[in-house]
Amino acid sequence: EINQQFYHKRLTQRETGLVHVNVGGLKRSLCSSTLKKFPDTRLGKLLACDSEEAILQVCDDYDVQEKEFYFDRNPGLFPYVLHFYQTGKLHIMEELCVFSFSQEIEYWGINEFFLDSCCSYRYHDRKLESSRHRSWDDESDASSVDTSVDEISDLNKDMQHFQEVRYGNIRKCLWLTLENPGYSIPSKLFSLLSIGVVLTSIATMCINSMPEYQTFDSDGKLIEEPTMQALEVFCSCWFTFEVVTRLLLAPNRKKFFHHPLNIIDMVSVVPIYVTLVFDVTVGSESELGDLGRLIQVFRLMRIFRVLKLARHSTGLRSLGATLRHSYREVGILLLYLAVGVSVFSGIAYTAEYEEDVGLDTIPACWWWGTVSMTTVGYGDVVPVTVVGKLAASGCILGGTLVVALPITIIFNKFSHFYRRQKALEASVRNNNRKKMRMRMSCENGATKSKANANGTSEEGD
Repeated sequence: EINQQFYHKRLTQRETGLVHVNVGGLKRSLCSSTLKKFPDTRLGKLLACDSEEAILQVCDDYDVQEKEFYFDRNPGLFPYVLHFYQTGKLHIMEELCVFSFSQEIEYWGINEFFLDSCCSYRYHDRKLESSRHRSWDDESDASSVDTSVDEISDLNKDMQHFQEVRYGNIRKCLWLTLENPGYSIPSKLFSLLSIGVVLTSIATMCINSMPEYQTFDSDGKLIEEPTMQALEVFCSCWFTFEVVTRLLLAPNRKKFFHHPLNIIDMVSVVPIYVTLVFDVTVGSESELGDLGRLIQVFRLMRIFRVLKLARHSTGLRSLGATLRHSYREVGILLLYLAVGVSVFSGIAYTAEYEEDVGLDTIPACWWWGTVSMTTVGYGDVVPVTVVGKLAASGCILGGTLVVALPITIIFNKFSHFYRRQKALEASVRNNNRKKMRMRMSCENGATKSKANANGTSEEGD
């Protein structure tokens, strides 16, 4: 049984008393008089303990024979704590992690205001800067739907689902070929073919808009050039094949319709058949009035096919994730632009409304302010008065500063998501290669076992 009276007497002796501590193997002895100066710290509270339970609440263990108290802490940081008890001031080295140091002094019950003036500013500045970076990383990872861990977890669930369905191995192989360009050589070839079809479709749409490639019949109806029409039909069939095949092979068809890339695929396919139905059932768009304009909008939606390239580009997917997680920065940018446009447009209107330069209304000045503040400068409307020119100069300079401020933050986020996307793709490739090697190893082992069994039976014969 522990002699609690002995410990109480031992810890409360006067100036000559020593307290022996063992911090992660680092043994030191401290005068009880020194510890009494800081009664609110952990070692100071040790002097007031009068029971075994109270002692164990302060330290991790203690030894009666050695008369020492054990603390399971980092011995490398304890010298800073010793220095505090000896001098009453905290100091921190430049190479130390501020969060690790903060947690350590919090454990020992030492407040940050004991930091000496030579270290206080540097410590709080580094802690604040690290907090901003760490909070941004935590927030990005917490709010991101497509974090690396989640995506790998979803991929493992999908792989498990393939094992539970008929022809699971074949479906899994085909699905990975369609979804992951780095899965195998056939998947790379399929990816290149898909990119080529997308680019061909965009080029066909652009060429069809050129007057030299447009012909009209006797009724004035546009007739598509046969070669361009054949290419458009081929591209439409290919996009339909991609969507239908991915839908049939998808491990979870409910999740299929929520994935952004699949939504892009469907948006690029639906307008084809909507316009085809109207062309077959109704005929000329001019006969439909406003509905004909709606059909023209559907035709224009074919331009969204360019977004299909995101499926084959790590950079485009990273850009999408960056924009999705930079709504605060984009919102601040739009707010700054709105305030700047409103202020400088008001000044320009006041100075130029009597001049015949196109700045005689507030909305016209908004257009001029937006063009100027974004440093585009079409030059279609320009101020002529001195006050108007000064307002234009301020608008341009302010726009340069406003646009430049959030760009660094957005670029850092893009770099973060790009690295994470590359790491995810590398992880998926490594997992697939590892599983493939394990399967080949098992097949080779089974083949050798079968061969050995056949050889043994032949020898027996």
